[in-house]
Amino acid sequence: MKLKLISVSLFSFFLGTMFSCSDYQKLLNSDNASEKYKQAEVFYNSGEYRKANRLLEQIIPKYRGKPQAQRIIFFFAESYFQIKSYNLAAYEYENFVKSFPKSDRIQEASFKAAKSYYYQSPTFSLDQEETYTAIEKLQVFINLYPNSEYSSEANQMISELQVKLEKKDFEIAKQYYTIRDYRAAIKSNDNFIASFPGTKFREEALYTKFISLYEIAINSVIYKKEDRLKELQQQFNLILRYYPDTVFKEDIDDKMKKINSELEKFNTTTTNLIK
Repeated sequence: MKLKLISVSLFSFFLGTMFSCSDYQKLLNSDNASEKYKQAEVFYNSGEYRKANRLLEQIIPKYRGKPQAQRIIFFFAESYFQIKSYNLAAYEYENFVKSFPKSDRIQEASFKAAKSYYYQSPTFSLDQEETYTAIEKLQVFINLYPNSEYSSEANQMISELQVKLEKKDFEIAKQYYTIRDYRAAIKSNDNFIASFPGTKFREEALYTKFISLYEIAINSVIYKKEDRLKELQQQFNLILRYYPDTVFKEDIDDKMKKINSELEKFNTTTTNLIK
């Protein structure tokens, strides 16, 4: 009996869904703009953004120039934002800003346009053109509305995007060490630190430079070795000056033992020559 009731309930549910889909399709095919507007709001408020989007797209031309147009175009952009079609959302928000510059939603639309670009920023390993665009759009928003309620979030997003750009540049610099091009690794890490002095990757960049210098120094010809070992000492001291509790301390301490041992040999040789 229970199984029969469940079957009936499921059949009723699917039947209701079919009728619902059928009614929606009829609405899409109808010329009743007023009913489409009303149902678009119902769908949007219930979280059915794709359905709302299709209806809003159909009625925009019919409401253009009318009082309802501002609200419809804004929610059309919102529906794209909700379904994560950020490229289209950005376009529609910017269209809203141009069309209704005196709207009381101008700040919100401007911010969400910039935020849509933020969401289009790819992972750090890919080309970062969209990241630069997002930073530019967010900075323009902050410049226009420095006291906006959205300014704090916009600044936070810029910070996140900048870290992504830093990470990409740092990974490129670090890659030279991985492929054993130690001279390029030293130069790249120096350039990286100069370009991003406050970066959170600075400690690791200094360490990468240190281990690159180490590989060159340890494997140097004898007449260049002493100077390169002394340069390593300077790099070691630089790291400890800024990061006394560096996470790389165990490794650099081990390497410094070998460096000091090698330098001691040079000192011994020099002493014997003097004698």
